[in-house]
Amino acid sequence: MTSKPLRAGLKTVLEFGPIIGFVLAYLVFRNDSFVVANTEYSGLVVVIAAFLPVFVIAIATLGYLTGQIARIQVATAAMVLVFGGLSVWLNDPRLFKVKPTAIYLTLAILLSIGLLRGQSWLKYIMEDMIPLKRKGWMILTKRVTLLFFLSAGANELVWRTQSETVWVIFETVVMPVIILVFFLTQIGLFVDHVSLKPAKKKRKEGSAR
Repeated sequence: MTSKPLRAGLKTVLEFGPIIGFVLAYLVFRNDSFVVANTEYSGLVVVIAAFLPVFVIAIATLGYLTGQIARIQVATAAMVLVFGGLSVWLNDPRLFKVKPTAIYLTLAILLSIGLLRGQSWLKYIMEDMIPLKRKGWMILTKRVTLLFFLSAGANELVWRTQSETVWVIFETVVMPVIILVFFLTQIGLFVDHVSLKPAKKKRKEGSAR
């Protein structure tokens, strides 16, 4: 697919709107319970059921409008559907709380396998966003792998020891901020190991014309 320009406002709504809506809906219905087909469901399970299609539609719409979907978005959407669907089907919100752990651990293990093979599989996911030389990708991959392992541990610690509300805020607000801060701290790495090869190719093509 060829990428298409998309207004920043619409892109932001599609990326963050479902998450914000999920948090607000949870805060409204967290203390409620709902009976469906003689089965009682907690507010969290009902909100999960309501927002599963919202997440999928948002990602599909973003992909349709831009002409591309990041591989990490596809993987995350699959995890959300699997664990969210099981949480609703089995009426057990604990499965949804384990979802972030599963995502972080899966990514960390996959990246670790790549590192053992002397490869940066993170490059495969993020190459279009961050142009780095091979050494830069290897360093960043090691740091991101550690971040994912620590994130998995943090999620397990929070959901098992804190209230449900604290966990929801942690995963939807605190963790995105932590990941953002992490990548901001890597600016020095990006500067030291930036790859200008794509830009050089474009200049050559332009001069050839």
